Amino acid sequence: MKSQYKDFLIRDWQIKDRTVAAELIHSVLSEYGLGWEPKGADRDVLQVEECYLHNGGEFWVIEHQKELVGTAAYYPIKRGKNSVEIRKMYLLPQARGCGLGKYLLQQLEAAIISRGFEEIWIETASILAEAVKLYEGYGYKPAAGVETERCDRVYLKSFNSIY
Repeated sequence: MKSQYKDFLIRDWQIKDRTVAAELIHSVLSEYGLGWEPKGADRDVLQVEECYLHNGGEFWVIEHQKELVGTAAYYPIKRGKNSVEIRKMYLLPQARGCGLGKYLLQQLEAAIISRGFEEIWIETASILAEAVKLYEGYGYKPAAGVETERCDRVYLKSFNSIY
């Protein structure tokens, strides 16, 4: 993946991004009063190769003026039918409010559909109000079965019924 949105560069994660991406996610979680779980829910950002790249997923980073300002990722999951879960979609405050989140979600969906997946699952927390509004505005429907401790919402979007 390599894409441009305004003056943001969206590209594939590289090994050199590991620490900065983890610090970015930790920062956004802290901003909303959510805990960083390096041995739990956030293990995947520390083990991108194992959790995403070797598992049929993708992990992207977003740069602005050569600084990382966001992340977005997905990987196949066993839940549902031919499904993936969008994960680690986080933007620093300076990257918010310009349509980048919408663009990222659209790019993730396009990549997922192009690879033949039929369902997208997303877990989030109600406190992440901007994320909840974005997902609901793009047709994600509330579902049951939250699996991540810090999350209290799960959403599902099925593409076999749209196309």
